[in-house]
Amino acid sequence: MSDALDVLKQRGFFKQCTDEPGLRAKLAEGPQKFYIGLDPTGPSLHIGHLVPIYASAHLQKAGHQPIILMGGGTARIGDPSGKTEMRQMISYEQIDKNIASQKPQIAKLIDFDSTNALLANNADWLAPLNYIDFLRDIGRHFSVNRMLTFEAYKQRLEKGLSFIEFNYQLLQSYDFLELFRRKNCILQIGGDDQWGNIVAGMELIRRVESAETYGLTFPLVTRSDGKKMGKTEKGALFLDPSLTSVYDFYQYWRNVPDADVERFFLTFTFLPVEECRNLGAAEGSDINKSKERLAYEVTALLHGEKEAVKARDGAKAAFSGGGDKTGIPSEKIGKTELEAGINILDLFSRTSLCASKSEARRLVLQGGARVNNVKIEDVEAFIDMTDAVDGELMLKAGKKRFFRIELTDRE
Repeated sequence: MSDALDVLKQRGFFKQCTDEPGLRAKLAEGPQKFYIGLDPTGPSLHIGHLVPIYASAHLQKAGHQPIILMGGGTARIGDPSGKTEMRQMISYEQIDKNIASQKPQIAKLIDFDSTNALLANNADWLAPLNYIDFLRDIGRHFSVNRMLTFEAYKQRLEKGLSFIEFNYQLLQSYDFLELFRRKNCILQIGGDDQWGNIVAGMELIRRVESAETYGLTFPLVTRSDGKKMGKTEKGALFLDPSLTSVYDFYQYWRNVPDADVERFFLTFTFLPVEECRNLGAAEGSDINKSKERLAYEVTALLHGEKEAVKARDGAKAAFSGGGDKTGIPSEKIGKTELEAGINILDLFSRTSLCASKSEARRLVLQGGARVNNVKIEDVEAFIDMTDAVDGELMLKAGKKRFFRIELTDRE
């Protein structure tokens, strides 16, 4: 158990620690409870949420006990950390639905069945709070001047920080206090943008309970090409296959920059460190094999091996022709409809390749639209049965995005 911090360091989950020697000694004593906070303002987790969950999984494998804290209470007001604008409010009912849909996704990485890992909800103690009592008992321990020195608040002050968001640090600090009191939780971990909130929670526990706790943060994951991690042409890379198809999920990892391969193996898989480094050090055509392995490993972890195989085979079929195409995103269209002809903009905009006709128009005008590998450059073009090959249309947007239209006899 004492080597848990070394594992986190080797795999890139270590940026700052409030007291590394003290935390090492505490972890060496035996299983310790630690927590991460997750934001349930959406129905699905995305890649950006996964880094603290992976870090928690490594600590769990080392024998420690994770508490996954869903922000059912704090989601009611929104976290200003790393945000430039205030979040829109969502209903309490929607927050509860989001938590229910996110738990199975978390369970892909955290073992809730055979261990005492816990899924908690901070609405359990935040919702019943009496505001006057909270200000008297908790608020008096916070300095406004000190809070304003934290980067999260500095960024928001430039565009306007609402009073409701200003309370967020107090609430997250109170979470740590409650988990310390209820579960003897001694460690909070999170992305480096949470450093100020984590430290504030530790100080609150020290003032109220005269106890020592710990905080640890890891770097926010970025891509070497400057693009935001997990962002695609269609938005965030979600774990829900209805929001991001398994094929697109696989393709994201298959197409990461060469410079990111080793780091992403270390961060997003559980392969041994030495193997991750060897795969990332590959050159030439071998680096593409490493990327295929990365895409397969991450997809298998988060969507299952069967879906990963299907996505891998679909990708090979799309780029080399033939083979099993079932993993490629697809839609069925009746032959009768295609015989009448479908405008190229209408065709692309009804798939996941383009969100709108205006986006399809840009794609065509920029020379990025192909149907069965034939470039379409006329926005007035109509696609009909003469364009079909082997009973299907293979649409391509840009160099690497595909969508398959299956033709059926239905009306």
